[in-house]
Amino acid sequence: MSRHGLLALVLACVVGLAACGDDDGGGGGGGETSATATPEPKSPAEATGCEKVDAPKPKGDVELAKPKERLKASGTYVATVVTSCGEFKITLDAKRAPRTGGSFKYLTDKGFFDGLTFHRIVSGFVIQGGDPKGDGTGGPGYTVVEKPPGGLQYTKGVVAMAKGGNEPPGASGSQWFVVTAEDAQLPPDYALLGKVTEGQDVVDKIGVLPVTADEQPAEPVVIRSIKVSGP
Repeated sequence: MSRHGLLALVLACVVGLAACGDDDGGGGGGGETSATATPEPKSPAEATGCEKVDAPKPKGDVELAKPKERLKASGTYVATVVTSCGEFKITLDAKRAPRTGGSFKYLTDKGFFDGLTFHRIVSGFVIQGGDPKGDGTGGPGYTVVEKPPGGLQYTKGVVAMAKGGNEPPGASGSQWFVVTAEDAQLPPDYALLGKVTEGQDVVDKIGVLPVTADEQPAEPVVIRSIKVSGP
C-alpha cells in the first residue's frame, strides 16, 4: 500500500472512533449521555400527601359477642387513628356516651378496625369507615343502643356512629363517621362517639379525595390501626 493510502486509512479510523466512541459508551467521554428517567405522575391520593396503597381484602361477615363494657364517666379516653393519609386522635365522650364508647373500645382492643378502610367519602359532609365488608353493609354482629345526648349537633370534627334507616336512634355497630362540614345538619339520631382533638387536617385531607359514583374513594384509604388509651 502506498504511503498516501495508509495515511488515509489511519485518518478514517480516527474520525470513526471520535464520532462513535466505544460501543458501551465508555472511554474518554466519547459515549452517549444516558437519558434522565421521567418520574411517574403522582396519583390523586399521593398528590394530597396520602400513601398509595393496595385495597385490603374485606373481612366479610363478623359475629362478635355483644360487649358490656362502659367507659368511666370521669376518665379520659383517646383513640389514635393511624391511616394511610396520616394520624388523627378522637377524644371519646365518656360522660355523655359511655356505652357507645365502651363498644368502640371493645372493638379496638380486638384489633377489629385494623386493616379496614374509609369506604365512604362525601366532600363537605363526612368520611365514614369501620365496615369489615368495605361496602357499607357490614358490622360486628351486634347492635348497641344509646340515646344521643340532648342538643347534640353534628358539627365539624364530631365523631358519631352510623346506622341503618330502620334502626332506632342511637343504634350502632362498628361503622362510624367524622363530620367534615361546619354543620352537617343531621337529625339527632346518630350515637355520639366523641370529637377529633388532633389531626383535623388529616381528616380534611381524606375528605376531599376523589370518589367514585357510589361515594367510595377512587383510591383506597386504609385504617392501619386504632388504639384507645385511657384509665
